[in-house]
Amino acid sequence: MVRKPGVMYRNLAKKAYTRREYMGGVPGSKIVQFEMGNPGAQFPAEATLQVVEGCQIRHTALEAARININRRLMKDVGRANYHLKLRTYPHHVLRENKQATGAGADRVSEGMRLAFGKAVGTAARVIPGQKVFTVYTSPQYLEKAKDALKHGGYKLPTPIRIVITEKNQN
Repeated sequence: MVRKPGVMYRNLAKKAYTRREYMGGVPGSKIVQFEMGNPGAQFPAEATLQVVEGCQIRHTALEAARININRRLMKDVGRANYHLKLRTYPHHVLRENKQATGAGADRVSEGMRLAFGKAVGTAARVIPGQKVFTVYTSPQYLEKAKDALKHGGYKLPTPIRIVITEKNQN
C-alpha cells in the first residue's frame, strides 16, 4: 500500500486521537533521539525554530528535520559545541481508510462513508509560535546554528521562524 502524501494530514481538522491503550497496533515513532550534541554543557546562546501556523507534523518529517539539523551542526560546529533538542512529541495517531484497488474495487469500496480507518502513523499537533527545535551554542556559532535550523525547517509542512536569544554574562 502506498503511503499517502503528507498534505493529507497537515491540517488540524478533528479532535486529537491519542489514547493508545484503546488502539491495537499503532506503528512506532521514527524519531530516534530527542537530545543530541553535548547535552551536559551550558551554552550562553540559543537559536529556536518556531512554527508560524498551527498544523500537524508527521513523525517522519520531524525525524528528517532532526537528521538534517544534526548533520549540519556536527559538520560545521562540532559535536562538543552545541546541544540540539527536539521539543515536540508526536502523540496524535493518524488513521487511514484503506481503499481497495484492482478489479472489482468499485464494488468493494461502496458503503465506506465516514469509515474509521486503521492507525498508519503519528503526528505532533503544533500551535502558532510553538518551539519545535532549539540549539544551545556559543555566540560564535550562532550563524551556523541559524543556517542549520533554516535548512531543517524546509522538511516541515509549515512556515517557520528562527528566534535568537543570548543570556547576559554577569
